[in-house]
Amino acid sequence: MVKKIIMITAVGLISFAGAFAFAWFTKPAPESRSDESNQPPVADFDFTIRPILSEAGLISPVDNKMIKTMMEKRLKSLAFEIREKIQEYNDKIEAIELQAQRLEITRDALKKDIEKLNNLQIELASTVAGLKEQRARLLKTRVDIDEAEKSNLVSIAATYDKMDATSAGKILTNMCKKQGQSVVVVGKENSGLNDAVKILYYMTERTKAKVLAELVTSEPQLASLLCQRLKQISEI
Repeated sequence: MVKKIIMITAVGLISFAGAFAFAWFTKPAPESRSDESNQPPVADFDFTIRPILSEAGLISPVDNKMIKTMMEKRLKSLAFEIREKIQEYNDKIEAIELQAQRLEITRDALKKDIEKLNNLQIELASTVAGLKEQRARLLKTRVDIDEAEKSNLVSIAATYDKMDATSAGKILTNMCKKQGQSVVVVGKENSGLNDAVKILYYMTERTKAKVLAELVTSEPQLASLLCQRLKQISEI
């Protein structure tokens, strides 16, 4: 029985060898290179890129694991890029918000400065108005003496210097009071008061002191007024 099996196996091997030899010697000659150029190129098999398919046409477990690993790496890279973009976007938003805050602070400071300038302008206008009013009052109370009038006043003052203080004081008092009035009226319309001040101004210092001392006793208010008006004399 064993010998029979061995003989059958040997016959099969001899038949296979004969068929292989017959096929080898009877195969067609290779085509020319021009024909080969017309044939589509056969792509080399890349084990690192293309997965090896099993006989059933499915991806092998080893290649499936490689694909998952590559996808995970790619997803991680994309996630990192997205996080960088988000951070860059957030940084830009923060910079814009900071710039907006600075602009708001600058605008508030400018508004305060403008308000201060407006207040200063109002105060300055009020001060100028007050100075103008004060100047107008000074002009009203100022006693002007021109050159032609000066020579006459000097001559009259010399006459008063020769009088006693009581007599000179009485004359000046009557000059300062309007006719029919017992009090002195202050103002430019009271030309007598201005004339008295001018005469007193050109008296000698000794006589002027005696007359004012006499007026302090008899007419204290007039004496005070004359002293004030003496400071307002202006020679033109």
